[in-house]
Amino acid sequence: MISSMMVLEGIGVQKWTYILVGLTFALYIGIAIWSRANSTKDFYVAGGGVSPWANGMATAADWMSAASFISMAGIISFAGYDGAVYLMGWTGGYVLLALLLAPYLRKFGKFTVPDFIGDRYYSKTARLVAVFCALLVSFTYVAGQMRGVGIVFSRFLEVNIDTGVIIGMFIVLFYAVLGGMKGITYTQVAQYCVLIFAFMVPAIFISIQMTGNPIPQLGFGSELADGSGTYLLDKLDGLSTQLGFEEYTEGSKSMIDVFAITLALMVGTAGLPHVIVRFFTVKRVRDARKSAGIALLLIVILYTTAPAVAVFARTNMIETVSNKPYEGVPDWFKKWETTGLIGFTDKNNDGRIQYVADVSKNELIVDRDIMVLANPEIAKLPNWVIALVAAGGLAAALSTAAGLLLVISASVSHDLIKKIINPKISEKGELVTARISAVGAVCVAGYFGINPPGFVAAVVALAFGLAAASFFPAIILGIFYKRMNKEGAIAGMIVGIVSMLLYMIKYKLGWFDETLPDKSEWWFGISPEGFGSVAMMLNFIVSISIMKFTPKPPKRVQNIVEKIRIPSGVGKAKRH
Repeated sequence: MISSMMVLEGIGVQKWTYILVGLTFALYIGIAIWSRANSTKDFYVAGGGVSPWANGMATAADWMSAASFISMAGIISFAGYDGAVYLMGWTGGYVLLALLLAPYLRKFGKFTVPDFIGDRYYSKTARLVAVFCALLVSFTYVAGQMRGVGIVFSRFLEVNIDTGVIIGMFIVLFYAVLGGMKGITYTQVAQYCVLIFAFMVPAIFISIQMTGNPIPQLGFGSELADGSGTYLLDKLDGLSTQLGFEEYTEGSKSMIDVFAITLALMVGTAGLPHVIVRFFTVKRVRDARKSAGIALLLIVILYTTAPAVAVFARTNMIETVSNKPYEGVPDWFKKWETTGLIGFTDKNNDGRIQYVADVSKNELIVDRDIMVLANPEIAKLPNWVIALVAAGGLAAALSTAAGLLLVISASVSHDLIKKIINPKISEKGELVTARISAVGAVCVAGYFGINPPGFVAAVVALAFGLAAASFFPAIILGIFYKRMNKEGAIAGMIVGIVSMLLYMIKYKLGWFDETLPDKSEWWFGISPEGFGSVAMMLNFIVSISIMKFTPKPPKRVQNIVEKIRIPSGVGKAKRH
């Protein structure tokens, strides 16, 4: 027993990564072959026969992207209390989905979000606008996933980021093109199991190591295990203020910005096309609501653990690196330094790493995306745990990438080609077109992963604002307001998406100015991350205003809207 443990401990991180990543990739490919799509219904909505638990797990994996697995704890680690807006917004979005959207969209019975908008608003123009919005949101999101895959491969398999992106492209391409939504669904069930295990295991290890409490959610609010009687959060507050940062447990954002960001993330989540399409895959309307609830429970496991991981990682990083001689830094620092995601510039030539809030004196540059991935190494956990986190990061990135690529594929093949360009295309022809579209989408996503334009990294986090500004009002009004017509919906979507894009371009990307405008110039004090809330309200106002002065929808459309709101099995309900 002891000898076998010594053998396991002797296996390096890179070999463990090859083993664990190889096993998980083999599992994903095997599932794709077993569940390959044979019809357009299989390809778009997994045949419409997925169970609530399977769909809930797949939805959770679809949602918990590289941003959730890799970046969210990193954001909280550096933003402290202010990072709570991401937890509130992203989990709250699923409450909206479960109550307001999932059952009604399932009852409408379409393949895609543009499909719903095109039929509900009886207009090819509405469908085209929806296709444009879906492609914009999906491509900005998927580029970040592919880049995340490249980063994980770069560090743990010691290949360059470009090679890592290409490997990820081929894996996603295989099971997305072969299996479609059917293959992706069951692959995502496996990926959820991998990513949640990979996230929780190191969190539990470090929680025990630092506080003696095996439950991370309780551990980060507990006393340290060193017998000092100091609470972990109090210690981190002290470390932060010593270095000139704000107290970790104090917020600096204005209340209106916190509200705006939270709302934008909530309604953006409820408007993301790759999430919404998951609710077209279940058998019954009630299954859609049930699977949304299951997904929320499964997501909460990771989301309640992320603040603990953030606290563990930041505390360990400060104690390991700050004011330490560069020559004596631990191995994890040197290994991550080769990726370019952490760096040291000796400004005062004293050979020590000065990590302080004052930019003019600070000598350490840390990319927040490394905090989760490097956390087990910083805490000196076993090599297999470090490799497990790599496998989890890849599972998170690939599961979301696959869902997004399917949305892109379906938008092109079903909504653009079948519904507008060539309505007479056969089912076989449509399936071939869908697969070709998926290949093209993977290539474009891979290109942006290898050659990210300057704006991609900034825009990925704002995909939620784009979804909130474009889709959410059109979907909500389409379900609950039968008087809503095509003119209002089209005008609202255009105004919403354009206003969001312009605000992003000016205040996040700085394209209109030589330097990025100061925060004092933000409208109403609202950051670009929160402006999706304002753009959404503009969408609502424009939609309803234009609707008041334009003709009512056809009677058949009004009847459809009434029908999708009647619970199944009611029979003849009175209509008012």
